[in-house]
Amino acid sequence: MMEIITSRKNPLMQKIRQLSSGGRSVREKAGEYLGDGIKLLEEALKWDVPLTTVVVTPEVTPPALPAGVRLVQVPRDVMETISPMKTPQGALFLAQLSSTTPPQRLEGKRYLVLDGVQDPGNVGTIWRSADALGADGLLLVNGCADPYSPKVVRATMGACFRLPVWETTVEELEGLLKTSQIPLYATALREDTVDVRQADLGRAAVVIGSEGRGVSQALLDRAEQTVKIPMRERCESLNAASAAVVVLWEMGK
Repeated sequence: MMEIITSRKNPLMQKIRQLSSGGRSVREKAGEYLGDGIKLLEEALKWDVPLTTVVVTPEVTPPALPAGVRLVQVPRDVMETISPMKTPQGALFLAQLSSTTPPQRLEGKRYLVLDGVQDPGNVGTIWRSADALGADGLLLVNGCADPYSPKVVRATMGACFRLPVWETTVEELEGLLKTSQIPLYATALREDTVDVRQADLGRAAVVIGSEGRGVSQALLDRAEQTVKIPMRERCESLNAASAAVVVLWEMGK
């Protein structure tokens, strides 16, 4: 049964507003994260994401929801106060927060390591590209953007429901890759650097550094080899999301 809420001061509206604008600690305390838009909601349902609440405006017909999911209708003006979007699409949802603790062993072959990539749009776009181009997961180190912030979730276009992401430390990453027998490569320049097209990336974890400082020294010290993306001499670098796509394409060959 659909509930109707008209007050902006309703406890649920206040909670959603906090999840919309608050940081990681708010999501961790609530055990939930927020997604917005009917398309993202449909993707969440398609991939059996554990939804807790769906909120729509009167002009939106909600899709069929699993039993136990709270369905709420709010006026357009209330939606505008709780949505992270400047122009809300008329639907948003809350879902149970997924664990980002890595497994004891990685069972796949191809992984990206994001090193201090703090821009939510870049993290979400890379996540989406990794899903599309066959990676087995993402590993985040050194203070990347929160993978379940609204901006990251939106930028993944549903990839966050399909491809795992884990947060770890450099030291834990080193042990995990050793246990999993996966070599670490980094996108950087040093004496052993090879063209990414010549590197054997069929079984590898490749580090993508932040646009500001590149790959951290701690990860460079642990990388078995470094790779470069060939570019015109007049071009200094690609942004993190673009570099990730090139690496992912080469990993999939």
